[in-house]
Amino acid sequence: MDTTTAAPVLPASDPDPQEDAPWLTAAEQRLWRAHLEVSRLLMYQLERELQPYGLSISDYTILVELSEAPQRRMRMTDLAVATLQSKSRLSHQITRMEAAGLVVRDTCPGDRRGLFAVLTDHGWDTMRHVAPRHVRKVREHFIDRFDEDQIDTIYEALAPIAEHLRELRGRG
Repeated sequence: MDTTTAAPVLPASDPDPQEDAPWLTAAEQRLWRAHLEVSRLLMYQLERELQPYGLSISDYTILVELSEAPQRRMRMTDLAVATLQSKSRLSHQITRMEAAGLVVRDTCPGDRRGLFAVLTDHGWDTMRHVAPRHVRKVREHFIDRFDEDQIDTIYEALAPIAEHLRELRGRG
């Protein structure tokens, strides 16, 4: 079996990486690396704390989206967008969650190809049981690390970045 990996290919329109590279300052590098570490460690910890309930962070995200949706149902395409998953990956995820009795798929009236993901009663009960515990952990590991002023300041700093990235995702 060939285990070699093809070299990455740069698009023809990609500029020379050495030309006018806007290198990060020491302070910017420190911020960027801290952000990456916090993001990875926080998601790792929250994932570990969902495991005793038989859930992954992806499962929990889907449960949240469905629990907040009208009639606890969403079109699969909308759910894929909301959870930042490809349609294929979401389909596999929903298959696993169906096996656990958390969700079911339902047809879309008037759209033969469309499908809904629907939260089951068991999924709703699971969400109601796990959500308060998960929120407690989010508070413990993240929210309670800031004072009230820092919460507002950090939100004001992050919100425009999230908006920018949502706009980019909408384009591609």
